[in-house]
Amino acid sequence: MLERIRQAKQAAPEPMTGFAGFLRQDLDAVTAGRALPWSSGVFESRVSQVKTLKRAMYGRVSCEPLRTRILENGP
Repeated sequence: MLERIRQAKQAAPEPMTGFAGFLRQDLDAVTAGRALPWSSGVFESRVSQVKTLKRAMYGRVSCEPLRTRILENGP
C-alpha cells in the first residue's frame, strides 16, 4: 500500500498528492481500516440522523424538544 501512495504522490494531480500525504501521515489507521472487520457505519449513520434533527429543530424554544426527538428516533 505504501508503494501505491508513493506513486500517487509522484504522478497524480495536486489534489491527489495532498490526499496521499494525509494517508501517509496516518498509515496505521489506513491499514487497520482496510484489514479489520469492524466498521463505524452504524455510528456514522446515527450521527447523521442527529445532525439532521438538529437542523430541523434549529431556532426552537429550548433544547428539550430536540432531546425528545433524538430519544424518540433511537436506534
